[in-house]
Amino acid sequence: MRIVVVEDDDGVAEALVDTLSDAGWECARFSRGDDGLRHVRDADLVLLDLGLPDMDGLEFLRLLRRASEVPVLVLTARDGDGAVVLGLRAGADDYLVKPVRAPVLLARVHALARRARVSAPDSGPDGVLAWGGLRIDPAARTATRDGARVDLTATELEVLLVLAERPGEAVSRETLHLRVWGSPDSGRSRALDVFVAALRQKLGRDLPLTTVRGFGYRLEA
Repeated sequence: MRIVVVEDDDGVAEALVDTLSDAGWECARFSRGDDGLRHVRDADLVLLDLGLPDMDGLEFLRLLRRASEVPVLVLTARDGDGAVVLGLRAGADDYLVKPVRAPVLLARVHALARRARVSAPDSGPDGVLAWGGLRIDPAARTATRDGARVDLTATELEVLLVLAERPGEAVSRETLHLRVWGSPDSGRSRALDVFVAALRQKLGRDLPLTTVRGFGYRLEA
């Protein structure tokens, strides 16, 4: 299991990484929220401090939750029922107040790891995603429309795959950015819109790829 530790205090971070590594988990530590967001794509769990130098940890949680369901354990000095409620409402799966003893930390991490589930996309027995005249083969990295090969760039194909894995579901811009570029923080980038426009042009204007205003895109089922 790979754990991303987002903690700006070097001493605390070192102790956390040592404890988790000794328990057999792979750890990657980041002191800034934006760096942590860029590396959560392959994480199985995030250990998060709320007092970060570049953003509030609650904002980190809100950004992350629009793109990923990875379990998050908050470990912070913010105490009190109000702080705990805010953290859980923002998307944390568990909340611990510093200082915390190693056995308690490890028990909570184990519990989150047991509860975590990874859902596979709907596909045929050969792994091909298909509906209507559109077929996408993730293994071969190819797409066809009505039997004709469509030449897509690697990024265009990645965008299409993320949407095709969730037919009929609105997919947020943050989710697409996380899957395609590795970070859920889209910022001011309009690159995603350019790739979606290219997909519509290459796959046909009748492709049921709709814009969900203020949120993202949906490939109709």
